[in-house]
Amino acid sequence: MTAPVKGPASYFPSIEKKYGRPIAEWKDLIRTSPLTKHMELVTWLKAEHGLGHGHANALVADTLAERNGN
Repeated sequence: MTAPVKGPASYFPSIEKKYGRPIAEWKDLIRTSPLTKHMELVTWLKAEHGLGHGHANALVADTLAERNGN
């Protein structure tokens, strides 16, 4: 049996279901954005792509953690 997913990744199934795009696609958008700061990216996802705050925050947190090797 696998342990339940915790942290930002726990939002991923609902993000894919609600917005109809795979997580990899959202992460690619974040990685290729000229924006680099966490809240700038969250605001951008909310304004340009209609994500809710929690979903945008989870995607940005997880993507930036990967970028920083965490």
